[in-house]
Amino acid sequence: MADEDDPLAWETLDSDVAYACPGFDVRHEDVRLPDGTETDFDYLSEPESVVVLPFTEDGDVVVIEEWRQAVSRVSRGLPVGGVEPGDDDLASAARRELAEETGYEAARVTHLTTVEPANGIANTVHHYFVADDCTPTGVQELDHNESIRPETTTLDALRKEIAADEVFDGRTALGVLYYEVFG
Repeated sequence: MADEDDPLAWETLDSDVAYACPGFDVRHEDVRLPDGTETDFDYLSEPESVVVLPFTEDGDVVVIEEWRQAVSRVSRGLPVGGVEPGDDDLASAARRELAEETGYEAARVTHLTTVEPANGIANTVHHYFVADDCTPTGVQELDHNESIRPETTTLDALRKEIAADEVFDGRTALGVLYYEVFG
C-alpha cells in the first residue's frame, strides 16, 4: 500500500532492527521528510494478526480471560494471534488461533474487516473474522507464554461489559462494535 510518489511520502534512507524479542521488533529508520529534513523514526513491527469473534451453535460468544503482563491484570477479550508461515490463508490462521486459545472449532469462518489499529507507531495489521457454529473440543494448545481461560457469554452481555468500561482490550471492543454495525 506504499505510495512513494505521493508528495506526503517520507523517504527511508536506512532501516534496521533496534531491538528484537519474541513477538515483535522495534525498528529504527533514518528518513527524509517531504521538506528535505532528515530525522529518525522508531516503530513497533510485528506479524499480522487475526482477531476472532466466535459464536457457539447456541449463539453465545466464546471469550478468553488472559493474563496481560503489560497492564498486570487479567484481560477479557476475543481470541487473537499472529499469522504464522504455515497458515494457508488468513481464515486458516483464524481457525488455528481459535482452536489453540479456546479449544473450540468453527464450522464457518468469515472475514469481517481489516484494520491498522495504531499506524502512527506500529505496522500492526489486524484481520477480523467471525467464526460460526463453534463447538468445544476441550483441548487448548497454548503457547509457552500464554495463560488463558476460555468462557462463553452472550453478545448482549459482552456489549454491555464494553459499554460499562469493563473490557479494556481495544481489539475486542472494535470487533464487537464493527460486527454490531456492519456484520
